[in-house]
Amino acid sequence: AKKSLRQRVVDELKHYYHGFHLLWIDTKVAARMVWRLLHGQVLTRRERRRLLRTCADLFRLVPFLVFVIVPFMEFLLPVFLKLFPDMLPSTFETESKKEEKLKKKLNARLELAKFLRETIAEMAKRNKADTG
Repeated sequence: AKKSLRQRVVDELKHYYHGFHLLWIDTKVAARMVWRLLHGQVLTRRERRRLLRTCADLFRLVPFLVFVIVPFMEFLLPVFLKLFPDMLPSTFETESKKEEKLKKKLNARLELAKFLRETIAEMAKRNKADTG
């Protein structure tokens, strides 16, 4: 069933609201982590990754806000997202985009593993031929 225009607009507004809300929460948590760092505490690996992701999201927010603030520029957002896929802060990504990124990462890892396996097999053959 196709959604009405009103329902699509409402869904899009909810998406942006939730994205900004999640970004605000991440920013508050990151501020606490920076406070802990400034007072000599050490962050765990997980906290450090979250802090780096939040900082990157805040830097990505600047060009994204142009699309939100300027009237009718949000219609160009899909074009720019196609050209620059990582322009959107991570809190604004949909589940399908996250799954797509995970699939690409998994395929890259599988290709690397295949290459390494073939390389090791070839090196084993050379060593066997050299010693034989």
